[in-house]
Amino acid sequence: MTGYQPPFSLTPTIINRVVEIGELLGRWAAHAEQASPMLRKENRIRAIQASLAIEHNSLSTEQVSAIMDGKRVLAPAKDIQEVRNAIVAYEAMPAWKSENVQDLLAAQRMLMTGLVDIPGQFRTGNVGVYRNNELIHMAPPANQVTRLMADLLNGLRQTDIHPLIASSIFHYEFEFIHPFADGNGRMGRLWQTLILSEWREELAWLPVETIIHNQQQSYYQVLGECDRASDCTLFIDFMLEKLIEGLSEGIATQQSTGAGVAVEVAVEMAVEINASQARLLETLSSKPSATVAELVELLGASRRTIERHIKYLQEAGKLQRVGATKKGFWQVI
Repeated sequence: MTGYQPPFSLTPTIINRVVEIGELLGRWAAHAEQASPMLRKENRIRAIQASLAIEHNSLSTEQVSAIMDGKRVLAPAKDIQEVRNAIVAYEAMPAWKSENVQDLLAAQRMLMTGLVDIPGQFRTGNVGVYRNNELIHMAPPANQVTRLMADLLNGLRQTDIHPLIASSIFHYEFEFIHPFADGNGRMGRLWQTLILSEWREELAWLPVETIIHNQQQSYYQVLGECDRASDCTLFIDFMLEKLIEGLSEGIATQQSTGAGVAVEVAVEMAVEINASQARLLETLSSKPSATVAELVELLGASRRTIERHIKYLQEAGKLQRVGATKKGFWQVI
Protein backbone atom coordinates (compact mmCIF):
# COMPACT_ATOMS: atom_id res chain seq x y z
CA MET A 1 0.00 0.00 0.00
CA THR A 2 1.16 3.54 -0.71
CA GLY A 3 1.97 5.59 2.42
CA TYR A 4 0.89 3.18 5.14
CA GLN A 5 2.93 -0.02 4.85
CA PRO A 6 1.64 -2.92 7.00
CA PRO A 7 4.25 -5.63 7.57
CA PHE A 8 3.74 -8.67 5.32
CA SER A 9 5.60 -10.75 2.75
CA LEU A 10 4.42 -11.72 -0.72
CA THR A 11 5.22 -15.44 -0.59
CA PRO A 12 5.00 -17.97 -3.46
CA THR A 13 2.09 -19.63 -1.64
CA ILE A 14 0.14 -16.37 -1.53
CA ILE A 15 0.80 -15.71 -5.21
CA ASN A 16 -0.34 -19.23 -6.09
CA ARG A 17 -3.50 -18.81 -4.03
CA VAL A 18 -4.33 -15.55 -5.83
CA VAL A 19 -3.95 -17.31 -9.17
CA GLU A 20 -6.15 -20.20 -7.99
CA ILE A 21 -8.84 -17.83 -6.76
CA GLY A 22 -8.80 -16.08 -10.13
CA GLU A 23 -9.42 -19.39 -11.87
CA LEU A 24 -12.21 -20.36 -9.47
CA LEU A 25 -13.82 -16.94 -9.83
CA GLY A 26 -14.27 -17.54 -13.54
CA ARG A 27 -16.33 -20.62 -12.78
CA TRP A 28 -18.15 -18.99 -9.86
CA ALA A 29 -19.05 -15.88 -11.88
CA ALA A 30 -20.51 -17.94 -14.72
CA HIS A 31 -23.08 -19.32 -12.30
CA ALA A 32 -23.39 -16.25 -10.06
CA GLU A 33 -24.74 -14.12 -12.90
CA GLN A 34 -27.64 -16.55 -13.25
CA ALA A 35 -28.02 -17.40 -9.56
CA SER A 36 -31.58 -17.33 -8.33
CA PRO A 37 -32.63 -14.82 -5.66
CA MET A 38 -33.32 -17.83 -3.45
CA LEU A 39 -29.70 -19.03 -3.64
CA ARG A 40 -28.33 -15.55 -3.01
CA LYS A 41 -30.64 -15.19 -0.03
CA GLU A 42 -29.51 -18.54 1.35
CA ASN A 43 -25.85 -17.54 1.01
CA ARG A 44 -26.53 -14.25 2.79
CA ILE A 45 -28.31 -16.08 5.61
CA ARG A 46 -25.37 -18.46 5.99
CA ALA A 47 -22.90 -15.56 6.06
CA ILE A 48 -24.85 -13.65 8.72
CA GLN A 49 -25.46 -16.72 10.89
CA ALA A 50 -21.82 -17.81 10.76
CA SER A 51 -20.32 -14.37 11.40
CA LEU A 52 -22.54 -13.89 14.45
CA ALA A 53 -22.03 -17.46 15.66
CA ILE A 54 -18.31 -16.70 15.89
CA GLU A 55 -19.36 -14.03 18.41
CA HIS A 56 -21.44 -16.61 20.34
CA ASN A 57 -24.84 -15.80 18.84
CA SER A 58 -27.08 -18.85 19.35
CA LEU A 59 -29.44 -18.56 16.36
CA SER A 60 -29.50 -21.19 13.61
CA THR A 61 -29.71 -20.52 9.87
CA GLU A 62 -33.41 -21.45 10.04
CA GLN A 63 -34.00 -18.83 12.72
CA VAL A 64 -32.03 -16.19 10.80
CA SER A 65 -34.14 -17.01 7.75
CA ALA A 66 -37.33 -16.64 9.78
CA ILE A 67 -36.25 -13.22 11.08
CA MET A 68 -35.38 -12.15 7.55
CA ASP A 69 -38.93 -13.13 6.53
CA GLY A 70 -40.44 -11.10 9.37
CA LYS A 71 -41.49 -14.11 11.43
CA ARG A 72 -41.33 -14.40 15.20
CA VAL A 73 -38.48 -16.38 16.69
CA LEU A 74 -38.13 -17.65 20.24
CA ALA A 75 -34.57 -16.75 21.23
CA PRO A 76 -32.62 -14.35 23.48
CA ALA A 77 -33.53 -10.73 22.65
CA LYS A 78 -29.86 -9.77 22.21
CA ASP A 79 -29.29 -12.54 19.67
CA ILE A 80 -32.37 -11.52 17.69
CA GLN A 81 -31.24 -7.88 17.71
CA GLU A 82 -27.80 -8.88 16.41
CA VAL A 83 -29.38 -10.76 13.50
CA ARG A 84 -31.75 -7.91 12.64
CA ASN A 85 -28.87 -5.46 12.68
CA ALA A 86 -26.70 -7.68 10.47
CA ILE A 87 -29.50 -8.12 7.93
CA VAL A 88 -29.83 -4.33 7.62
CA ALA A 89 -26.06 -3.85 7.40
CA TYR A 90 -25.47 -6.47 4.70
CA GLU A 91 -28.35 -5.04 2.67
CA ALA A 92 -26.83 -1.56 2.93
CA MET A 93 -23.35 -2.73 1.91
CA PRO A 94 -23.58 -1.86 -1.84
CA ALA A 95 -23.98 1.84 -1.00
CA TRP A 96 -20.74 2.07 1.01
CA LYS A 97 -17.18 2.87 -0.01
CA SER A 98 -14.63 0.78 1.85
CA GLU A 99 -12.14 3.64 2.28
CA ASN A 100 -14.75 6.08 3.67
CA VAL A 101 -14.60 6.52 7.44
CA GLN A 102 -18.18 7.79 7.63
CA ASP A 103 -19.42 4.65 5.89
CA LEU A 104 -17.37 2.55 8.30
CA LEU A 105 -18.96 4.31 11.27
CA ALA A 106 -22.43 4.01 9.71
CA ALA A 107 -21.91 0.26 9.26
CA GLN A 108 -20.86 -0.21 12.87
CA ARG A 109 -23.87 1.83 13.98
CA MET A 110 -26.17 -0.49 12.03
CA LEU A 111 -24.49 -3.61 13.40
CA MET A 112 -24.48 -2.48 17.02
CA THR A 113 -27.68 -0.45 17.46
CA GLY A 114 -29.44 -1.57 20.62
CA LEU A 115 -26.37 -3.55 21.71
CA VAL A 116 -23.97 -0.84 22.91
CA ASP A 117 -24.57 2.58 24.45
CA ILE A 118 -23.08 4.70 21.66
CA PRO A 119 -22.84 2.78 18.36
CA GLY A 120 -21.02 4.22 15.37
CA GLN A 121 -18.18 5.85 17.30
CA PHE A 122 -14.57 4.86 17.84
CA ARG A 123 -13.83 3.67 21.36
CA THR A 124 -12.72 6.15 24.00
CA GLY A 125 -11.24 3.60 26.39
CA ASN A 126 -8.51 0.99 26.21
CA VAL A 127 -9.55 -2.59 25.44
CA GLY A 128 -8.09 -6.07 25.47
CA VAL A 129 -9.21 -9.24 23.72
CA TYR A 130 -9.76 -12.21 26.01
CA ARG A 131 -10.21 -15.92 25.35
CA ASN A 132 -11.21 -18.04 28.37
CA ASN A 133 -10.32 -15.17 30.71
CA GLU A 134 -6.83 -14.95 29.23
CA LEU A 135 -5.64 -11.69 27.66
CA ILE A 136 -4.51 -12.56 24.14
CA HIS A 137 -4.30 -9.09 22.58
CA MET A 138 -3.99 -5.61 24.02
CA ALA A 139 -5.26 -3.12 21.45
CA PRO A 140 -3.47 0.20 20.84
CA PRO A 141 -4.39 3.06 23.19
CA ALA A 142 -7.72 4.77 22.53
CA ASN A 143 -6.03 8.11 21.76
CA GLN A 144 -4.30 6.46 18.77
CA VAL A 145 -7.40 4.90 17.18
CA THR A 146 -8.48 7.84 15.02
CA ARG A 147 -4.98 8.26 13.57
CA LEU A 148 -4.46 4.55 13.01
CA MET A 149 -7.81 4.15 11.26
CA ALA A 150 -7.14 7.19 9.08
CA ASP A 151 -3.82 5.64 8.05
CA LEU A 152 -5.47 2.28 7.38
CA LEU A 153 -8.28 3.76 5.26
CA ASN A 154 -5.92 6.06 3.37
CA GLY A 155 -3.70 3.08 2.65
CA LEU A 156 -6.70 1.18 1.32
CA ARG A 157 -7.63 4.12 -0.90
CA GLN A 158 -4.15 4.45 -2.39
CA THR A 159 -3.10 0.83 -2.58
CA ASP A 160 -1.91 -0.86 -5.74
CA ILE A 161 -1.90 -4.29 -4.05
CA HIS A 162 -4.28 -6.92 -5.41
CA PRO A 163 -7.72 -6.61 -3.70
CA LEU A 164 -7.55 -10.20 -2.47
CA ILE A 165 -4.42 -9.36 -0.53
CA ALA A 166 -5.40 -5.80 0.40
CA SER A 167 -8.74 -6.95 1.84
CA SER A 168 -6.98 -9.54 4.02
CA ILE A 169 -4.45 -6.97 5.21
CA PHE A 170 -7.26 -4.61 6.11
CA HIS A 171 -9.09 -7.37 7.99
CA TYR A 172 -6.05 -8.19 10.08
CA GLU A 173 -5.06 -4.57 10.76
CA PHE A 174 -8.65 -3.71 11.69
CA GLU A 175 -8.72 -6.49 14.28
CA PHE A 176 -5.32 -5.40 15.59
CA ILE A 177 -6.44 -1.79 16.06
CA HIS A 178 -9.79 -2.94 17.50
CA PRO A 179 -11.28 0.52 16.86
CA PHE A 180 -14.66 -0.04 18.51
CA ALA A 181 -15.66 -0.97 22.02
CA ASP A 182 -17.53 -3.99 20.64
CA GLY A 183 -18.41 -5.64 17.33
CA ASN A 184 -14.91 -5.56 15.83
CA GLY A 185 -14.93 -9.17 14.65
CA ARG A 186 -18.18 -8.95 12.69
CA MET A 187 -17.15 -5.52 11.35
CA GLY A 188 -13.80 -6.82 10.10
CA ARG A 189 -15.46 -9.70 8.26
CA LEU A 190 -18.16 -7.43 6.83
CA TRP A 191 -15.59 -4.90 5.61
CA GLN A 192 -13.44 -7.51 3.91
CA THR A 193 -16.56 -8.69 2.07
CA LEU A 194 -17.23 -5.08 1.05
CA ILE A 195 -13.68 -4.62 -0.27
CA LEU A 196 -13.90 -7.85 -2.24
CA SER A 197 -17.34 -6.96 -3.65
CA GLU A 198 -15.99 -3.62 -4.89
CA TRP A 199 -13.51 -5.63 -6.92
CA ARG A 200 -15.89 -8.40 -8.00
CA GLU A 201 -19.58 -7.77 -7.30
CA GLU A 202 -20.47 -11.46 -7.06
CA LEU A 203 -18.20 -11.89 -4.03
CA ALA A 204 -20.81 -10.04 -1.95
CA TRP A 205 -22.73 -13.33 -1.98
CA LEU A 206 -19.91 -15.70 -1.07
CA PRO A 207 -20.48 -16.92 2.54
CA VAL A 208 -16.83 -17.36 3.47
CA GLU A 209 -17.88 -16.54 7.06
CA THR A 210 -19.28 -20.08 7.25
CA ILE A 211 -15.85 -21.61 6.68
CA ILE A 212 -14.22 -19.23 9.16
CA HIS A 213 -16.87 -20.24 11.72
CA ASN A 214 -16.13 -23.91 11.15
CA GLN A 215 -12.42 -23.19 11.70
CA GLN A 216 -12.64 -20.32 14.13
CA GLN A 217 -10.03 -21.77 16.49
CA SER A 218 -7.54 -21.61 13.61
CA TYR A 219 -8.79 -18.09 12.78
CA TYR A 220 -7.98 -16.86 16.29
CA GLN A 221 -4.72 -18.79 16.37
CA VAL A 222 -3.47 -17.17 13.16
CA LEU A 223 -4.47 -13.71 14.41
CA GLY A 224 -2.43 -14.36 17.57
CA GLU A 225 0.59 -15.64 15.65
CA CYS A 226 0.57 -12.53 13.46
CA ASP A 227 0.36 -10.31 16.54
CA ARG A 228 3.41 -12.00 18.04
CA ALA A 229 5.34 -11.79 14.77
CA SER A 230 4.21 -8.20 14.01
CA ASP A 231 3.57 -9.47 10.48
CA CYS A 232 0.25 -10.38 8.83
CA THR A 233 1.58 -12.77 6.15
CA LEU A 234 0.07 -15.83 7.84
CA PHE A 235 -3.35 -14.17 8.05
CA ILE A 236 -3.30 -13.24 4.35
CA ASP A 237 -2.49 -16.84 3.50
CA PHE A 238 -5.22 -18.10 5.85
CA MET A 239 -7.93 -15.84 4.38
CA LEU A 240 -6.96 -16.66 0.79
CA GLU A 241 -7.19 -20.35 1.68
CA LYS A 242 -10.70 -19.76 3.13
CA LEU A 243 -11.72 -17.92 -0.03
CA ILE A 244 -10.57 -20.89 -2.11
CA GLU A 245 -12.58 -23.23 0.10
CA GLY A 246 -15.61 -20.94 -0.06
CA LEU A 247 -15.48 -20.66 -3.84
CA SER A 248 -14.98 -24.41 -4.28
CA GLU A 249 -17.93 -25.12 -2.01
CA GLY A 250 -20.04 -22.47 -3.74
CA ILE A 251 -19.29 -23.88 -7.20
CA ALA A 252 -20.20 -27.38 -6.02
CA THR A 253 -23.46 -26.10 -4.53
CA GLN A 254 -24.34 -24.19 -7.69
CA GLN A 255 -23.75 -27.27 -9.80
CA SER A 256 -25.70 -29.62 -7.53
CA THR A 257 -28.66 -27.30 -7.09
CA GLY A 258 -28.79 -26.30 -10.75
CA ALA A 259 -28.91 -22.65 -9.80
CA GLY A 260 -29.05 -21.57 -13.44
CA VAL A 261 -32.07 -20.18 -15.21
CA ALA A 262 -33.01 -23.48 -16.84
CA VAL A 263 -33.67 -25.23 -13.55
CA GLU A 264 -35.28 -22.17 -12.03
CA VAL A 265 -37.75 -21.94 -14.91
CA ALA A 266 -38.42 -25.69 -14.91
CA VAL A 267 -39.12 -25.79 -11.22
CA GLU A 268 -40.93 -22.43 -11.18
CA MET A 269 -40.24 -21.62 -7.56
CA ALA A 270 -43.24 -19.43 -6.77
CA VAL A 271 -42.91 -20.36 -3.11
CA GLU A 272 -39.66 -20.29 -1.20
CA ILE A 273 -37.81 -23.58 -0.91
CA ASN A 274 -34.37 -24.27 0.47
CA ALA A 275 -31.34 -25.69 -1.32
CA SER A 276 -31.96 -29.26 -0.14
CA GLN A 277 -35.55 -29.15 -1.43
CA ALA A 278 -34.35 -27.70 -4.73
CA ARG A 279 -31.89 -30.58 -5.11
CA LEU A 280 -34.69 -33.03 -4.38
CA LEU A 281 -36.89 -31.48 -7.09
CA GLU A 282 -34.02 -31.52 -9.56
CA THR A 283 -33.36 -35.20 -8.82
CA LEU A 284 -37.02 -36.14 -9.21
CA SER A 285 -37.18 -34.22 -12.49
CA SER A 286 -34.60 -36.60 -13.94
CA LYS A 287 -35.57 -39.69 -11.89
CA PRO A 288 -39.37 -39.50 -11.38
CA SER A 289 -39.62 -43.17 -10.36
CA ALA A 290 -37.01 -42.87 -7.61
CA THR A 291 -38.00 -44.42 -4.28
CA VAL A 292 -37.37 -42.76 -0.92
CA ALA A 293 -34.57 -45.25 -0.30
CA GLU A 294 -32.96 -44.31 -3.62
CA LEU A 295 -33.31 -40.60 -2.83
CA VAL A 296 -31.59 -41.15 0.52
CA GLU A 297 -28.65 -42.70 -1.36
CA LEU A 298 -28.58 -40.07 -4.11
CA LEU A 299 -28.86 -37.01 -1.88
CA GLY A 300 -27.00 -38.23 1.18
CA ALA A 301 -29.83 -37.22 3.52
CA SER A 302 -31.76 -39.22 6.10
CA ARG A 303 -35.05 -40.96 5.26
CA ARG A 304 -36.85 -38.69 7.70
CA THR A 305 -35.44 -35.56 6.03
CA ILE A 306 -36.41 -36.77 2.55
CA GLU A 307 -39.95 -37.59 3.68
CA ARG A 308 -40.27 -34.19 5.37
CA HIS A 309 -39.12 -32.38 2.20
CA ILE A 310 -41.52 -34.40 0.05
CA LYS A 311 -44.44 -33.54 2.33
CA TYR A 312 -43.55 -29.83 2.27
CA LEU A 313 -43.17 -29.75 -1.51
CA GLN A 314 -46.49 -31.55 -1.99
CA GLU A 315 -48.25 -29.07 0.31
CA ALA A 316 -46.58 -26.20 -1.52
CA GLY A 317 -47.91 -27.46 -4.84
CA LYS A 318 -44.45 -28.18 -6.22
CA LEU A 319 -44.62 -31.96 -6.29
CA GLN A 320 -47.32 -34.56 -6.74
CA ARG A 321 -47.53 -38.32 -6.79
CA VAL A 322 -49.00 -39.86 -9.94
CA GLY A 323 -50.32 -43.41 -9.76
CA ALA A 324 -50.04 -46.04 -7.04
CA THR A 325 -47.52 -45.88 -4.23
CA LYS A 326 -45.35 -48.70 -5.58
CA LYS A 327 -45.85 -48.34 -9.33
CA GLY A 328 -46.44 -44.61 -9.66
CA PHE A 329 -43.98 -41.75 -10.16
CA TRP A 330 -43.23 -38.22 -8.99
CA GLN A 331 -44.20 -35.20 -11.05
CA VAL A 332 -42.50 -31.84 -10.50
CA ILE A 333 -45.07 -29.10 -11.04
